[in-house]
Amino acid sequence: MSSHLTPEDVSKLLTDKSADARADMVAKLAGDLDSASLSSQERQIAEDIVRKMAVDAAVLVREAVARNLKSSRNLPHDVALSLANDVDQVALPVLEFSTVLDDGELAELLERAPESKQVAVARRANVSEALSQVLVEHGSQSTVETLVGNAGAHIGEKSFERALDRFGESEALQENIVKREKLPLTISERLVTMVSEQLQDYLVANHELAPDTASDLILRARERATVSLVTNASDDKDVEKLARQLNAHGRLTSSMSLRSLCMGDLAFFEAALAELAGVPLLNTRVLVHDEGGMGLK
Repeated sequence: MSSHLTPEDVSKLLTDKSADARADMVAKLAGDLDSASLSSQERQIAEDIVRKMAVDAAVLVREAVARNLKSSRNLPHDVALSLANDVDQVALPVLEFSTVLDDGELAELLERAPESKQVAVARRANVSEALSQVLVEHGSQSTVETLVGNAGAHIGEKSFERALDRFGESEALQENIVKREKLPLTISERLVTMVSEQLQDYLVANHELAPDTASDLILRARERATVSLVTNASDDKDVEKLARQLNAHGRLTSSMSLRSLCMGDLAFFEAALAELAGVPLLNTRVLVHDEGGMGLK
């Protein structure tokens, strides 16, 4: 059986009233549209047939178009837009896989899209930082959980913050963020705090610990975890930013500063001293390393 449309196939498309028969022809049509051997006139004919089938009264036919042409770079732009605005079984393959639609069009669609379509966009192999921001701001909880679990999604620090602001209590969201390959230090520190609060509830409920005792254990665990986040940090700005955030929330303690020093993380120790003393980091370093010892005192 030929994998390309024949004159007989075209005649059947125009005359056969069976939706199944029209849907069966779509695979051949997709092969033709992506063929490099088509003349410009033949390609125009193939595109015209695609346009007719993309507005077919039968959902089965439109779905066949979407599934067979979802990854085609030759899918006409107007057809991709029409399919993306169709019912779920037609739209979802295009929203997840087609590269024909740009970020602006996808963002506009997301403003009025149901959760199913939001999730499909969040699953795309490559989600830009700008599109991620739209998904985080307008998407449902399931959408945002899917997005942060997608290794192909580029997500900025502000979007992580917004995701945690909206759905920070979601264990699935926390786990998906934690498992990402790379995170801003400030987001890592915030997650440590969230997880610690959940662990505190667990200790109080299951181990007959007084709340004050549980809080003390959690504080120690939180400090160890937080310091371990920055042990390998090499960017002074990130370390300073983390120290500033910890201090702003009352979590930059003397024990944490000393713990970092004991772990050999001099950069964080210096940043912590600078933040607590209100002294510029460069000046702090000069004072800490003063050979006479008066600087540190």
